[in-house]
Amino acid sequence: MTKENIAIIGAGPGGLTLARILQQAGYKPTIFEGDPSATYRNQGGTLDLSTEMGQKALKRAGLMDKFKQLCRYEGQAIKIMDKSGNIYVEETATEFDRPEIDRATLQNMLLESVNSDSIYWGYKLEYINELENNQFELKFKNEESVIVDMVIGADGAFSKVRPLVSDAVPEYSGLSMIEVNTLNVKEKHKDLLELNGPGSFFGLGDQKGILAQVNGNNTIRTYVSFKIEKDWLHNNGINYENREETKNKLIDEFSDWNPELHKFISYGDGEIFPRRIYELPIGHKWNHKKGVTLIGDSAHLMSPFSGSGANLALLDASELALKIIENNNLDEEVIQYEEKMFKYAKDTAEQTKQILDLCFNDKAAKNFSNMFSNFKNG
Repeated sequence: MTKENIAIIGAGPGGLTLARILQQAGYKPTIFEGDPSATYRNQGGTLDLSTEMGQKALKRAGLMDKFKQLCRYEGQAIKIMDKSGNIYVEETATEFDRPEIDRATLQNMLLESVNSDSIYWGYKLEYINELENNQFELKFKNEESVIVDMVIGADGAFSKVRPLVSDAVPEYSGLSMIEVNTLNVKEKHKDLLELNGPGSFFGLGDQKGILAQVNGNNTIRTYVSFKIEKDWLHNNGINYENREETKNKLIDEFSDWNPELHKFISYGDGEIFPRRIYELPIGHKWNHKKGVTLIGDSAHLMSPFSGSGANLALLDASELALKIIENNNLDEEVIQYEEKMFKYAKDTAEQTKQILDLCFNDKAAKNFSNMFSNFKNG
């Protein structure tokens, strides 16, 4: 394999971190991204990057100084309340070392760090042909095609690369969310900002949740969450294109909750998105295939309840990059990456499932708070 003939499918944080580390070592991977541009769609909320995963990867990529300039340490604060408005946990940011960064800010930082001519925008992968000489033909929906020696799936939940190595498909986690955005909170909604605190907010009860985060763009992003059957999100009579109707119906779902908590919904003046949360089976793994591997959600999709999705994607990227760079025997090196990743991803997925279950039961606020206190106290 030459240093030029590696394809990374997906220009998310994982794919970009992988490309950055490889480029620093003289490799010239090509990134193929289905979106037509970096600003084509909403990049999502805020991420907390841990020292042992996300920050570790950024150090390897030579980006920690830049990250420290952009991250928000105050965003580590957390508040947990029950449906009645009782506070179970209210912690400031000083206790932790998982600073927050908006996903779009992280994405832009990574984009600036890679060679711009290495990213092909508007290249949505359609399928992959395996060739007889251990190469792969990538066919894109724009009718372009390329032949590569190695293809790395960094293309998320519904990866087009995953079927080369695994029959696993994402399954509905049992959790649905409706994202409600409140803009210009410092100027327009100081009471909501005070209620939320400077970081993350969890309002829990009745197998439902009002989960919110302060973002660096002066927005509070709220995930109105339900442990509910899969079809409910689109069979509930809500017209998501009508903001006021959507907010009123959501408030009806929380009619017996403290009215102060309704502000997370009623103040919403930005975009609204319905979302189902999917996951791969805990412990997902595959038999190694020469020239193919996966990172991030392509490899180990899980719910966001341990804040590990982006962290794992960055860690995967750095671990795989180091193995490719060693290149004593590429197949053996990638196998070592996969075996290591399978273990830490399984451990993280188990923890994530535990946290999700704690957040959506009859005593959610109390149980989640107890788990949080145990974690904090070591």
